[in-house]
Amino acid sequence: MLILIAQRLGLGFLTLVAASVLIFVGTELLPGDLASAILQNSATPENVAALRLELGLDRPALLRFGEWLSGAAHLNFGHSLANGRDVIGLIAPRLANTLFLAVYAALVAVPAAIVIGLVAAITQGSIFDRIVNVISLLAISIPDYLVGYLLIIYVALPFGLSSIANVTDDMPLAGRMALVFLPMLTLMSTVLAHMMRMTRASVLSVMASPYIEMAVLKGLPKWRIVVQHAFPNALAPIISVVALNLAYLVVGVVVVEYVFVYPGLGQLMVDAVLTHDVPVVQACGMIFATAFILLNMSADILAILSNPRLRYPR
Repeated sequence: MLILIAQRLGLGFLTLVAASVLIFVGTELLPGDLASAILQNSATPENVAALRLELGLDRPALLRFGEWLSGAAHLNFGHSLANGRDVIGLIAPRLANTLFLAVYAALVAVPAAIVIGLVAAITQGSIFDRIVNVISLLAISIPDYLVGYLLIIYVALPFGLSSIANVTDDMPLAGRMALVFLPMLTLMSTVLAHMMRMTRASVLSVMASPYIEMAVLKGLPKWRIVVQHAFPNALAPIISVVALNLAYLVVGVVVVEYVFVYPGLGQLMVDAVLTHDVPVVQACGMIFATAFILLNMSADILAILSNPRLRYPR
């Protein structure tokens, strides 16, 4: 197990380094000159040359990447080009808001998805199972931003709810949860459907095993067969899809936060893109990539722990 975990950690580190290269190269390949984009109307040749020198844009890209990666490893992403503030100090409260929204959605979506998936597997072919399948397909097919706008039009406006989730640090927990209720519903709509369908499919695939047939022949009730025998052996793919969707809850908040004007990391990243604030964009990209890689790596390790057959090469 220690060797497998060490291998997964090594692969995760290499993936993170590759992601950092893509983030840096992606910001380097943005159209136009960064100094000219920042200065805009005051972009005289002298001002552009001075700003390029100040930002270090006159140095080789490989050298700048090495310095940026070293700073990122020490949580030092430099200063914002828009207001001169330290990037970490600018990101920290926004990251806390994003994690609050993601955890809120996860606490609702994960238990609901597993329970609904188990009930759908137990009642396979019933009206409930068919309704759940149809609703889940619709939820997967509709984009997040459209779900958000539909909730604003048909829920927020008729019932007088706020469509702007402008939370503050001194807001009580109950008030914060009420204010971000619609963004939470928007964020969990797709992940709930994915996790529910994977739970149902994994349990039903295990139900075709010989030991399940033996349990049926012994006369055990179907709910007991599913919960006690099929579900534990179907945990590996369920854990994987749950972790993938938890990663989406953190990474996929960009659109949801923009729709509801939620002061999170996604909204900050959109604002930084609009103002050509490259250090903030790079820092947000690294945080999103790190969260995605860590959650996927954790899912891989948990799947190995839950299924001993995955510990040995085939």
